[in-house]
Amino acid sequence: MNEKTFGKRLRSLRQGKKLTMKELGKKFNLAESTISGYETGSRKPDMETTMKLADFFEVSIDYLYGRDDKDDSLFFFDLEGLTEQELADIKEHIEYVKWKSQQKEK
Repeated sequence: MNEKTFGKRLRSLRQGKKLTMKELGKKFNLAESTISGYETGSRKPDMETTMKLADFFEVSIDYLYGRDDKDDSLFFFDLEGLTEQELADIKEHIEYVKWKSQQKEK
């Protein structure tokens, strides 16, 4: 596991949900210092904790570990109340915008 990648991604996901380290720790019965250790790379979460974090942030474990750069989460938007089709439309639009951006770079 690449602890630096894990830590950076965990921090980014946490901040995207506007949570402090203390608030995130509370959700998983972990100390603020433990979350800080994960984010700095000085501590490693066990597999059960990693799975819970991935589920909470709606990302894959591979994404957290840096084995997959695809972040399918839309955590930074308020999507409550949208239908599955509306969510699919949003993801499709995001993929289109990313593709369009890549075409400009060529």
